Amino acid sequence: MGSYWSAVNAYRCEDFAGYMTEISHRYPRVAEYLENEVGFEKWSRCHYPGLKYNITTTNMVESLNSMLVNARDFPYVALLDVIQEKMSKWWNDRRIVAMAITAPLTPSRESEFRPRFAQSNGRHTLQLNPVTYHVKRGELEGVVDIFNKTCTCKEFDIDKLPCVHAIAAAHHAQVSVYSLVSPYYTKEYYVLAYGETIYPVGSQSQWDVPNEVATRVVLPREVKERKRGRPKTSRFPSVGEFRKWKNRCGKCGAYGHYKKKCNSQTGSTEGNQPTDVPV
Repeated sequence: MGSYWSAVNAYRCEDFAGYMTEISHRYPRVAEYLENEVGFEKWSRCHYPGLKYNITTTNMVESLNSMLVNARDFPYVALLDVIQEKMSKWWNDRRIVAMAITAPLTPSRESEFRPRFAQSNGRHTLQLNPVTYHVKRGELEGVVDIFNKTCTCKEFDIDKLPCVHAIAAAHHAQVSVYSLVSPYYTKEYYVLAYGETIYPVGSQSQWDVPNEVATRVVLPREVKERKRGRPKTSRFPSVGEFRKWKNRCGKCGAYGHYKKKCNSQTGSTEGNQPTDVPV
């Protein structure tokens, strides 16, 4: 898994190729699956076509779903009230934090940015033209364009936060380092993001419903005959997810079914272990 996460977080395609080579040597089927079935652009930072910044997750819905796990069985109106109350609290809490910030950047970006100042010290900086600089210390080097805000290490390009090479180039050019930071990381944008207030809807008796909506006839959804057994409460896994089977057959010893539904004509196969099975 170490090579996989290194490939996920690699900024340069050359580094990514090296990690993928390690994966293909150890797990050739996994490498083939990641390349041909999933596609590099869906999970690799350096191949992502858009602005990924420092975000590695692609499924924000799952994060919201985990927050609503206890409220999913509520009636629709009650569920919307839970969502509204949670969002209102989030917005207010983050607004208070944003207003209290004294640094130019948001707390998480400031804590990430500050150590880079010390790391940029002692680097040899050579000006190539009015906006381009070659920054080097040992074998760690980068060519920085402070006008287009790019660096050959790709950290500056993807994260939109100056890397150590860009900081050294900015000091050499006597340019404010904070002027090279994406405005989305600044306190001003943080305050604007949570500047609005999310108000409760209020009781149904206070709703101002337009006449064309109030007179609309909404038929109930079609009720299908419920299947026998306990209703399913867990979510359906997405395509490509792996699930570890825990139920074991008492007849053949395999995982994934019970003795009552076993079709095996053989005896027990002791020693079988649960495996991750794609859904």
